[in-house]
Amino acid sequence: MEKEQLKNKYLQQIFQYIQDGIIIMNHNREILMMNPSAMRLTGWELGNRVPFCSFCENRQKSPTEHTCYLIEHNEVPYFLSKMLTYHGCKIDVEISTALMYTDSKTNEQEFLLVLRDQTLQLKEEEARISKLIIKQLIEAKEEEHKRLAQELHDGVGQSLFTISVALQAIESYVKDNEKLNTYIEEVRNELGQVMNDIKLYAYQLRPQSIDQLGISPTLGTLVDSVQKVHPGISIVFETDFEERCHPSVEINIYRVVQEALHNIVKYAKASKVVIRLEKKAGDLALYIEDNGVGFDLQHVKKEGLGLKHMEERITLLGGSFNITSAYDKGTKISIQVPNWKDDYR
Repeated sequence: MEKEQLKNKYLQQIFQYIQDGIIIMNHNREILMMNPSAMRLTGWELGNRVPFCSFCENRQKSPTEHTCYLIEHNEVPYFLSKMLTYHGCKIDVEISTALMYTDSKTNEQEFLLVLRDQTLQLKEEEARISKLIIKQLIEAKEEEHKRLAQELHDGVGQSLFTISVALQAIESYVKDNEKLNTYIEEVRNELGQVMNDIKLYAYQLRPQSIDQLGISPTLGTLVDSVQKVHPGISIVFETDFEERCHPSVEINIYRVVQEALHNIVKYAKASKVVIRLEKKAGDLALYIEDNGVGFDLQHVKKEGLGLKHMEERITLLGGSFNITSAYDKGTKISIQVPNWKDDYR
């Protein structure tokens, strides 16, 4: 007797606290019993009639067949459908059903209906698909940058070099024409500037060193190039990291540092920047800190696309992105990427 009471007690606890909605209905679909989860999920009450789900409403059936698939077939293991709630909205649910009881005298039947809310699972799937699409778009953009950089370097760059050599040859034939020599020299100087610009554009699109040498040497070159253009800012790059990462990690880390330096130069009014790349507890860790004017983090998070894109890139790698800043206190970005050798596809 005690075992039976204990069993009933446990069953009652399960009925009350299980997250799935449990409903007992009769052959007229009138609700005879339901647990709190079913009430929260649907808003229905005892005595209400369970509406037909979208599966039953839309399925092919004969004129004499009951609309409810459960009542027609007595038992259905489970299926996915939409169920109408009390306020007129349809929610996505996984429905499990079974015939529970048949009265031997009246032949009336009672059915078990178990509803599992699929809304959260669908949102998680939507988020996963959205993340995958963003990742593929970023990868496609990086591939296009790589192609354009290669074309600028090997195609346009080589053509301009050929023109420069041709100008030198022409210059050797007209040594006695001072005016023409001056003009050729001006053209050659302009051509040299164009060639330098193309090298810079190719590098900004995608530095060749990131594919050839890896992330550490490429970041060192990036820091040197920014330092030359902005000598008033002391930019220090510290690293003892010499390993190669997966290409997705390398290019995304590079883009984050590139964007961070752009923001610092443009907005921070900093006199010193420290960038540190290292291994920390097996993760790849990146720190970017400046002594600039700082900013209101909440405002920038809403308005600043640059920070959003930086965080997005690190999130796609499965890493963590943290930023701290305050007025007159500078800014610090902390990034950690696990499994930095893995393929993130």
